[in-house]
Amino acid sequence: MYTFAPATTADKGELYRELLAAAEALTADEADGVANMANLAALIWTFLPDLNWAGFYRVAGDAPAMLVLGPFIGKPACIRIPFGTGVCGTAAASGEVQCVADVHAFPGHIACDADSRSELVVPVIRDGAVVAVIDLDSPLPARFDDADARGIAALATAIAGRI
Repeated sequence: MYTFAPATTADKGELYRELLAAAEALTADEADGVANMANLAALIWTFLPDLNWAGFYRVAGDAPAMLVLGPFIGKPACIRIPFGTGVCGTAAASGEVQCVADVHAFPGHIACDADSRSELVVPVIRDGAVVAVIDLDSPLPARFDDADARGIAALATAIAGRI
C-alpha cells in the first residue's frame, strides 16, 4: 500500500520536492508507462490543491502529429488534440511549458471542461522529442505560477523515461 501526502505546512518548493520524491518512489520499479501515468495523475491530484483535471496526453504515431488522451483524473476530456491546437497542442508543438492564467483569452483554447479557468501544460521530452504532456486545469483564474511550472517541469524530466 502506498501512502503519499504533502506536508500541510509545505511551501511550494517543498511541496514539489515531496511530489518528486513520491513520484520517484512510485514509478522507480514499474516499466509500464500507462500504469505510471495513472499513478502520477493520482499523485498530482493528491498533492496539488484547486485542480479540476490532472493527467496526460500522449503523442500518437499519427500523421499529422497528434496528442491522444492518457490517464487522468477529472471530467471526461477531449480524446485527440492536434499539435499546435489549444494549450496542450501548443505545448506539444513548441516543446515549451504553457502557463495560462485565463484559458478564455488563449487563442484556440479547447474547452473540454467549461469550469476550467487556468491551465498549466508541461511537455514530457525523451531523447529530444515530446512524448507526452502533463496537463493541469483549475477552476481558479491564475492558479498556476512560475513555481508550479518549475515543479511540474522537474517532474516531467524525472519521469520521461518511465512513461
